[in-house]
Amino acid sequence: MSLISLLIALAAERYLSSPIWQFKSFYSRYLNLIKQTNLVDSPWQSIVTLFAFIIVPVLISYLLLDMVENSVLHLVLSTLILIVCFGCVKTRECYKNYLMSAFRGETTTCELHHSQLLNDKQLSQMGFGQMLIWLNYRYFIAIMIFFVLFGAPGALFYRLLTTVAERTDYDNAEESEEAGEESTSEILANKDDETFDNENETKDDNESDFVFSQAQLWLSWVDWLPVRLVAFGYMFVGHFSKALPMWLESVFEFNKAPHQVLIDVAEKSEDFMVDKDDCTAEPCLLVRLAKRTSLLCLAVIASLIVTGVIQ
Repeated sequence: MSLISLLIALAAERYLSSPIWQFKSFYSRYLNLIKQTNLVDSPWQSIVTLFAFIIVPVLISYLLLDMVENSVLHLVLSTLILIVCFGCVKTRECYKNYLMSAFRGETTTCELHHSQLLNDKQLSQMGFGQMLIWLNYRYFIAIMIFFVLFGAPGALFYRLLTTVAERTDYDNAEESEEAGEESTSEILANKDDETFDNENETKDDNESDFVFSQAQLWLSWVDWLPVRLVAFGYMFVGHFSKALPMWLESVFEFNKAPHQVLIDVAEKSEDFMVDKDDCTAEPCLLVRLAKRTSLLCLAVIASLIVTGVIQ
């Protein structure tokens, strides 16, 4: 059943690009629902509320699927959840726009697309191709692994955690309904309270920054083992002998960031005999390498399922 769901979801994900199939749409509705119920001021106000924000949908999906006794209906529901969790339309569009700008020779626009995607995904400075390697892992390979091991709730858990760690919709969520509501007279009347309000906002921002840093820490723990397994796969589809020393060096390096482990091994697995002035060379090479690795991961998962090692 897991293999069938994976194949259907991978085939459907590219063509189901409407908002109803995008994870961000469901995430935004869930975030608005939390705010409307007034149960908490914000999901980001403490570690406890953050944990509840992530775990409640996972538990609901687990209980819902557990109550379904019909195997066909269970397959349909699991596949629908997986389709929603897979992929990121915004990342794919950014990659296409980057290539179009590069082919037109608009290097400044390419840099803007690069910077925007780094900012949106809360990533440290890295090359555009390196970023695509990491996002391919995050939005496809990791979700495949968690789905096969823990079912649809596992895929949902990983996607929720990554979305929170990226601070998706956080900066604009609380401002969208309040912008422009105060008149000029109200602004002048409340001018004396600006210092007090600014101090409260600064305090809230510091608290939320701490909570989001914890979410990123949780994600790094979750990614520790899958990243090293996927990096091992990169060696098989690339230059094994060149990448093996880098993989061995990183496998037990606990302080190394997961994305850096994957990127370092991926780069050693591919030859970079490219023109430095060609800003499409590195992304295209690494994207092809990432696609081969994704196919390898799918083939390994299929073999394990068919042989009965995993259900």
